[in-house]
Amino acid sequence: MRIRATVAALPGALVLSALTLPAAAQADARPMGSDDTTITKVVVNGGKDLVFGITTKKTFTATVTATDPDGITGGWVALWHGTTFDDAGRDGTLLPAEEGSGSCVAADAQTSTCTVHFTVDVTTALKDNAYAGTWHAYAIAYGRPSGTTNDGFAGSVKIKRNTTLTSDASPEPVTKGRTITVKGALTRADWETGKYAGLSGRSVKLQFRKADSDTYTTLKTVTSGTGGALKATTTATTDGFYRFAYAGTTATSAKNSSGDFVNVQ
Repeated sequence: MRIRATVAALPGALVLSALTLPAAAQADARPMGSDDTTITKVVVNGGKDLVFGITTKKTFTATVTATDPDGITGGWVALWHGTTFDDAGRDGTLLPAEEGSGSCVAADAQTSTCTVHFTVDVTTALKDNAYAGTWHAYAIAYGRPSGTTNDGFAGSVKIKRNTTLTSDASPEPVTKGRTITVKGALTRADWETGKYAGLSGRSVKLQFRKADSDTYTTLKTVTSGTGGALKATTTATTDGFYRFAYAGTTATSAKNSSGDFVNVQ
């Protein structure tokens, strides 16, 4: 879907991470010159989720693939969160790529893929937990000699709050056939307080890997309690590693704890 965006009206203070919109995006972003410039694909961070803790600063890229009968001279991307691009500008949920960071590689005379760079500091750009979730990619492609097109929904990326997960199995060692208790905790980054907080009421799997295997299998599923506390029991059968595994959500990262080895005698 193409959108008409008048970005010039956005207050400079709302452009996060001290980045600015390129001059071409500060005016009516409908196609200029050639009407044949087309954006075919936008990929943010290689198609992977962006996960932020409480002090994380990330540098990543986005690529714009576009085509024009006379060739492509450049591309640019901004990430936005919310219902519309204009609302994102007013609400402060706009993450523009660094101006002038783009470089293009031609696939042929008509099509090129342009790469732009982002630097996002969670302490300044993601101060509201509601910002976690899907962010849309607003992209601009510049055709030769002056064709320009924009797409407010050219791609997307999930920006997630980081989780931590621990596990501790006991007793160690243990007699075969006896009960093993595995305890741990699930916490999540709180961007508003700058701390990690316990994540309760979440389904977490207890998994086991034999000492001579590379594969974990799920033994049971438990629910995290107050403060994200986890506790599960199982029967000791053979030497191996126990861990907890959390699948995550669209706004919270998945996490596996480190495996805790138990020797069975």
